[in-house]
Amino acid sequence: MTFPSHATTDTPPDAVDTATTAPATPSRSVVGRSPGRLMWLRFRRDRTGMVSAAIVLFFILVAVCAPLISLVYGKDPYTTYGLDNPGLLNEYGFPILPNGGISSEFWFGIEPSLGRDVFMQLVYGIRTSLAIALAASIATTLVGIVVGIVSGYFGGRTDYFIGRVIDVMLSFPSTLFIIAFMPVVENLFVRPEESTPIWLRAVTLIIVLTIFGWAGLARLLRGNVLSLREREFVEAARVTGASPTRIIFKELLPNLWTPILIQSTLLLPSLVTTEAALSFLGVGMIEPTPDWGRMFLRGTEVYQDDITYLMFPGIALLIFVVAFNLLGDSVRDAFDPKIRR
Repeated sequence: MTFPSHATTDTPPDAVDTATTAPATPSRSVVGRSPGRLMWLRFRRDRTGMVSAAIVLFFILVAVCAPLISLVYGKDPYTTYGLDNPGLLNEYGFPILPNGGISSEFWFGIEPSLGRDVFMQLVYGIRTSLAIALAASIATTLVGIVVGIVSGYFGGRTDYFIGRVIDVMLSFPSTLFIIAFMPVVENLFVRPEESTPIWLRAVTLIIVLTIFGWAGLARLLRGNVLSLREREFVEAARVTGASPTRIIFKELLPNLWTPILIQSTLLLPSLVTTEAALSFLGVGMIEPTPDWGRMFLRGTEVYQDDITYLMFPGIALLIFVVAFNLLGDSVRDAFDPKIRR
């Protein structure tokens, strides 16, 4: 009985090993992505968020470049073109041309009675409303961060006292207070025979909007800090002897940027509408400062004879507020993909 011998095989052993060995696949290095990059990738996939961001950026650019637009356009929001140039307004003070006097010279028409350029009033009105709302948003966010973190971290009597103050601020009729407070400020700082400076009006609006705007963010951050201060990384920082300041800025604050950014994004359009409402009620910006709220007030006085003047600030404010709210929702979804609209 014979057995097969290795010598009878035609293929050498080395060839067999080479044939049976699978080719090595090139290894790909795994690239880690930071939370910020992941958020940006999720945000880019959201078409609604990208369109809203483009609209908001457009409004901001218009506000920043208002003087340049005025220079290129050749007009300003203060000159009374209808009174200076005959043939633009009729004997009743309304534009002679249809649709509020829209023409190649006046793109959005002219204002009834005074004949100021509506396009430039709208452009500079964006600048006024955004500047006041942005300053109030920054101040409100800073106050809300400080109060919320202090209340949640220290707890005890501090938390109880701050909590009651927050409850009072949230239940206070802010609009009625502002309407009653603005004349008091004017009487304190301005003589009866003098006109109120524009800067005083703007600073007063920013302060008042900040006073009544910080409580919501502070309550939200207080709740987050109450849960974070019992976490292991905070306890470990305490054990190592870290000071409260270091714990707040190094351990707590980095974990609060998501709610802070989301609430700040939603706060700005709210303050824009609030500022416009106050100007509409006569306690915000006054003549001759261009402002959306003041344009609304003038539009309600002449809408029966010239509705065009009311349409432009209304459409602009609607587009801006809706776009900014949608942007805030998209930012929220990008930070926390588990939350969907």
